[in-house]
Amino acid sequence: MSQNYKVAIAYDGTNYGGWQIQPNTISIQAVLENVLRIILRQEISLIGSGRTDAGVHALNQVAHFRYSATIDIPRFLYSLNALIPPDIRVRSMQPVDDSFHAQYSAISKTYRYHLWLEPVQDPFQRLYSWHIRRPLDLDALEEACSYLVGTHDFTSFANEAHSGSAAKDPVRTMFNASLHRQEGCAYLEFTANGFLYKMVRNIVGTLVEVAGDQRRPADIPYLLASKDRRLAGQAAPALGLFLVRVIYTRAAPTQLLPL
Repeated sequence: MSQNYKVAIAYDGTNYGGWQIQPNTISIQAVLENVLRIILRQEISLIGSGRTDAGVHALNQVAHFRYSATIDIPRFLYSLNALIPPDIRVRSMQPVDDSFHAQYSAISKTYRYHLWLEPVQDPFQRLYSWHIRRPLDLDALEEACSYLVGTHDFTSFANEAHSGSAAKDPVRTMFNASLHRQEGCAYLEFTANGFLYKMVRNIVGTLVEVAGDQRRPADIPYLLASKDRRLAGQAAPALGLFLVRVIYTRAAPTQLLPL
């Protein structure tokens, strides 16, 4: 009888081809599965809450795996973090019910996208924010965000809209789309019951066009109704995007560390 384990993972995605195992590039999933196999001495399949693209970061990615014996969690976490690269950390781990699935048990995810708005980039933020030199109308951007909240067909903001989950059902419910202003910078936060491939980056690219006076805030409902990816803006760079939170049902609660 195997035990199901849930892990919370943080990573700097700069040097990786994304979460998911794929040919010709190194992925977060592959690195972790290789080390798990070394420690546990059996093949381990680590299932994440969803894939993050090349260059995208995570504060609290969630994954699960099954193992045929009881694990001494504090000792195991020490060994695991000692063997994986320092730009990946397994933050916590816990046994969970057999019904828990990191992807299918999730009821919402939250992403943040960071913008650096000063004329000169902060060198300590250059790998973690999109540096925009031109002036932005943040009030217009904030208004545009309001049109994204609710249940919509997000085909216009999805790459590969005719394959994968987007082809099956491109409708998602956006619970929150908000702008948070800080000195010299800002971040956008999006919480939804699911996200399509590159949906957040495509939304951010479009919102920045609104803030740059290339579109109007009221264009967002038109773009949603069009269901045409060609009409929306270019994708924002991956480096500013962070997966920050995954929320689960009461039957499968998550215990993520504070942000």
